[in-house]
Amino acid sequence: MFDLRPVGYVTGLLVAALGVTMLLPMLVDLYYQNGHWPIFLESAVLSSVIGTVTAVACANSVRQKLTIQQTFLLTTGVWLMLPVFGAIPFLLGEPDARVVDAFFEAMSGLTTTGSTVFAGLEQLPEGVLVWRSMLQWFGGVGIIVVAMVFLPELRVGGMQIFRSESFDTDGKVLPRAAQIAARISVVYFVLTVACFIAYLAVGIPGFDAANHALTTIATGGFSTFDASFGAMKGPGEYVATLFMAIASLPFVRYVQLLGGASGPLLRDAQVRGFLWTLGVLYTVVWFYQVAGLGTPVEPALRETLFNVTSILTGTGYASTDYQLWGPFPVVLFFFIGLIGGCAGSTTCSIKVFRYQLLIASVRAQIRKIHSPHGVFTPRYDGRPVGEDVLNSVMVFFVAFVVSLGVISVLLAVTGLDTITSLSGAAAALANIGPGLGPVIGPAGNFASLSDTAKWILSAAMLLGRLEIMAVFAILTVNFWRV
Repeated sequence: MFDLRPVGYVTGLLVAALGVTMLLPMLVDLYYQNGHWPIFLESAVLSSVIGTVTAVACANSVRQKLTIQQTFLLTTGVWLMLPVFGAIPFLLGEPDARVVDAFFEAMSGLTTTGSTVFAGLEQLPEGVLVWRSMLQWFGGVGIIVVAMVFLPELRVGGMQIFRSESFDTDGKVLPRAAQIAARISVVYFVLTVACFIAYLAVGIPGFDAANHALTTIATGGFSTFDASFGAMKGPGEYVATLFMAIASLPFVRYVQLLGGASGPLLRDAQVRGFLWTLGVLYTVVWFYQVAGLGTPVEPALRETLFNVTSILTGTGYASTDYQLWGPFPVVLFFFIGLIGGCAGSTTCSIKVFRYQLLIASVRAQIRKIHSPHGVFTPRYDGRPVGEDVLNSVMVFFVAFVVSLGVISVLLAVTGLDTITSLSGAAAALANIGPGLGPVIGPAGNFASLSDTAKWILSAAMLLGRLEIMAVFAILTVNFWRV
């Protein structure tokens, strides 16, 4: 058996840090004088003690470079353990959730999925609402670090194409993670503050502005209202649209931009592809609303910008029940949720760069069919793409489709109808948030699903957030052979 102590050390530190952050919602509850603050204090002490003891017990094995097995385990283990401890406040206090519901909510938060099993959000203590938003905010910055450090190192889903993009530290995973986290966290925090100020400027109350700033930049989608952004219709939708799009671009480009290099952001093929996709979708859906449904121009524009951006980026906010727009936008929204934003952002799903690589590979293959003796190499962002990257991307697509089918069947076995099963599987695996249909659609939530369905969806959120293959790898027998 290989040494698990480095994994335990880092996981313990992160659990302890998560416990310390529970003091913030405790202070919020003290401020609002609703008597819920002892729950967060108990949760903070429990998490901090367990995390610290674990880290101290494993501290004698710390080294700068992790093995490939340890890196896989760390990546998956952290995203599994943090929801366990993040669920404690939901379990001990309001909303007095059962284990499955508390874990589902925490997993949805940290994976920035945005699906919820809690109803009556307006009646929950303020500290609970803040904690839900904080979980998403932590998950957003965490997945950026995973996408920039661990997944390229593990060669998951074609992410190795970004290995040499920045922050070269000779393969030392832990120092590299700390270095990237420090630089990106500054940008992440500044964008969150800017989003908060922008929400205040358009008239959203301070408490709601703060919570939605946290979940907007995380492209998470948790709201303080059951009606999500439907309770804040108006200029706030434009603000949310702007910052959801900003959070969907590679954060490493913002770091480079702060360093005085604007060229990488402007030349990035992902960025151009993502913005072109948004532009086309905006045009199609807006025209459909105005010409097909007779919606006035400005409301149609506002609802189109907001809801298209929310679904494409996997944020999962909803300002209206877009299922009432007719079958065309419903089907369109299902598929655009499987696109996602850019790698190295807070967004989820398949990601734009994989579609670009897929198209480049198909083009090269078609040209080879036309000219059998020619040599045609797929290119991405002006660079030739290696066979290992293309194979990794193809494997990811296959794994995603197969996983989507299996999860849909498993949900159907629990008694759910076809639309709920398929859209629920897509919403969890692509970390989108809402599904389709009257139960889990934009006007509903996941509270009425069976416990079995909730456990399946929780596993699917973890699987999708870590790009599928990182989780599958540790389930193989060969992985555990020294």
